[in-house]
Amino acid sequence: MKVTIESSKLVKPFYGSIPTPPMDTIPTSVFDKMAWNMHVAVLYAYHPPTPSNAAIELGLGNVLAEYRQMAGRLTTNDAGEIVIVRNDAGVRFIEAIADQNLDKSFSFMPHEPAVHSLHPELHGVEEIAQVQITRFSCGSMVLCFSSHHMVQDAYSSSIFLAAWGKACRNLEISPLPFQNRDIFRPRDPPVFEFDHKGVEFMPKSMIPPHGYYVDDRLKEIRAEKFLFTADFISKIKTKASSFNNTRHFSTFESLYAHLWRTVTKARRLDGSVSTRVRIPVDCRNRLKNPKVPNGFFGNMILWAYAKAKVHELLHEPIGYAAKLLHEAVVSIDENYIKSFIDFAHYEAKSEDLVPNTVVEAEKMILYPDIDAGSWLRLPFHDLDFGSGAPFTFSPCFSPIEGDTYLLPSFVDDGSIEIYISLFNEDMKVFKNVVYSLE
Repeated sequence: MKVTIESSKLVKPFYGSIPTPPMDTIPTSVFDKMAWNMHVAVLYAYHPPTPSNAAIELGLGNVLAEYRQMAGRLTTNDAGEIVIVRNDAGVRFIEAIADQNLDKSFSFMPHEPAVHSLHPELHGVEEIAQVQITRFSCGSMVLCFSSHHMVQDAYSSSIFLAAWGKACRNLEISPLPFQNRDIFRPRDPPVFEFDHKGVEFMPKSMIPPHGYYVDDRLKEIRAEKFLFTADFISKIKTKASSFNNTRHFSTFESLYAHLWRTVTKARRLDGSVSTRVRIPVDCRNRLKNPKVPNGFFGNMILWAYAKAKVHELLHEPIGYAAKLLHEAVVSIDENYIKSFIDFAHYEAKSEDLVPNTVVEAEKMILYPDIDAGSWLRLPFHDLDFGSGAPFTFSPCFSPIEGDTYLLPSFVDDGSIEIYISLFNEDMKVFKNVVYSLE
């Protein structure tokens, strides 16, 4: 497949009759600083008929008038802090054409070379957000959206995209983005109830030299997609929740208990090895005082860690793994969040610590651990530009060994898609065990 770039320009906020606001600066919050310093991209595919590029561009200009930071730039202030400059510099908008039809055989998996041509460059990007629209010979359209993770997490990204669709359809954008980071002020006096050093923060001495994580095994990493039917999910949840008859575990807890065990089997790890699941926890509804306003736009993710020895994980029932995952998630409560905010403002600065994402920025192999990403409750599917919802949606990512995502299936029958990246040899074994409940 050949993709030809026809145009590339910057789309700026369109204020209409409203005076252009003056340029200002938004500080990044303690949560923003914990995010990965990188662009994250998603792909949408639409059957014809689709709105014109001009209509989509106009909607983008309109929504940027409300989400000014997306058209701004990240920079460092005199104090060395990363800030968002709302200067209306614009979003990169790329128009392209493909020389073939978009048929059912097309794979949107990240290791496929054709997929790389459908999204803009994700490294060394000046813009906070980028868009590439690729038109296929059959009239289908693929839209890729990428944005800098330090400006927004997955939830905020999904809200922005849904608002963009509303702008294209001349609908009211609600809720409007709330961008005041002052709600994350530390307590006076601060209370360090938990130890965040070695968890969210690391000594600067642990930052590896550039290229430290280069490994010959990187070329052996393969990403695959699996489908769990509603019936199979129900069986996993029933089996997990039968553990000691203590509680009903959530879909997330049950599925990741299953995936944690099956990935561990596929890797053929020694029983004495410790393995972890790293879980992103959305703190929006966990912080009660002050309450996070509806429409807050930015990052609000902390990581929870479930840990186990391999022999315990595989010899105990699946409910044991689900229990470990549940306990890890609920440990990120309001007290923990406030302790993190206090630590970030005081201890992390006084000890000159850096976020763990800085230390692990180039890490591409998580073995023997896994990352548990879930987009099950995010409204990514709601990006309707005026001709209906997309027929498929996919994250774009460089395959990181041990990285996983859960997404609701577009079949809309309760099934769930699982994206997972493993070494080739482990993936072969994983395919043989992933649908087994033994």
